[in-house]
Amino acid sequence: MMSFVSYLVNGISLGSIYALIALGYTMVYGIAKMLNFAHGDIIMVGGFTVFTAMSTAWCPVWLSVVIGIVVCTVLGVVIEKVAYKPLRSAPPLAVLITAIGVSYLLQNLALLIFGSAAQNFTSIVAGMPPFLTVLDGQAPLFFATAPSGSKAILTISMETFLSIVVSLVIMIALTLFINKTKAGKAMLAVAEDKGAAQLMGINVNGTISLTFAIGSALAAAASVLMCSSYPQISPYTGSMPGIKAFVAAVFGGIGSIPGAMIGGVLLGVIEQLSKAYISSQLSDAIVFLVLIIVLVVRPTGILGKKINEKV
Repeated sequence: MMSFVSYLVNGISLGSIYALIALGYTMVYGIAKMLNFAHGDIIMVGGFTVFTAMSTAWCPVWLSVVIGIVVCTVLGVVIEKVAYKPLRSAPPLAVLITAIGVSYLLQNLALLIFGSAAQNFTSIVAGMPPFLTVLDGQAPLFFATAPSGSKAILTISMETFLSIVVSLVIMIALTLFINKTKAGKAMLAVAEDKGAAQLMGINVNGTISLTFAIGSALAAAASVLMCSSYPQISPYTGSMPGIKAFVAAVFGGIGSIPGAMIGGVLLGVIEQLSKAYISSQLSDAIVFLVLIIVLVVRPTGILGKKINEKV
């Protein structure tokens, strides 16, 4: 029982990271109606930015994280302005090919700068103030009674604890931002109907740029959490998490923010339980198999809405 709960918590932690990445996919698709397949490589850029900053003696951990978020935010806006904005009226295939091209460009630039070898990433927990760490980097989860009658304590790493808490806080803040602020309501309006939103005086181009900025900032936060939990980084670090986060977005319902959250967490739990009880080699295949089954039963995803198009 204790091991199952441990796998479940690790799955929720991994799923929280997937959810943060999936939010970038689902926001861009919901508002700009395009799939930004370079999103996974923005994760890699964020990780390398934080890695480089932390390698500098004068740069504390918190400042390294801030620098990584700022760099990814600016990068997301630049990519949207340079690569995607000129194709706003182009066929979806042209945008998709451009996104793949941007992805390979970022990967190859990272290969030129950092090389192909994986680098050891220092966990952000190592630079946290001592009063924020519990039990030497472990946080108690709950007490359980062992068969012998003794008390057993299930502990989780601080990286796992931080991944869940930070992801939860970010998701709540994003939901409040979308539903309560003027900029957030502008995003909802643009997602519903770009033409009508523009007639109402909403700056559609500015709203789309803001969406890319937020999505890229979320990718940077996810990269820090992911690289701290799995402490290595390479030019290909963002590839598979990016694909899995896209799967999570589709799983939950592409274009739905709550769907991205639910899809990410479910995906992480399925992956961890598959590794623990079936096969670590087959875990990825099982994840995609579950996606296929869900889409066969519900093509729009868990929380996706069916859209009727007029012909």
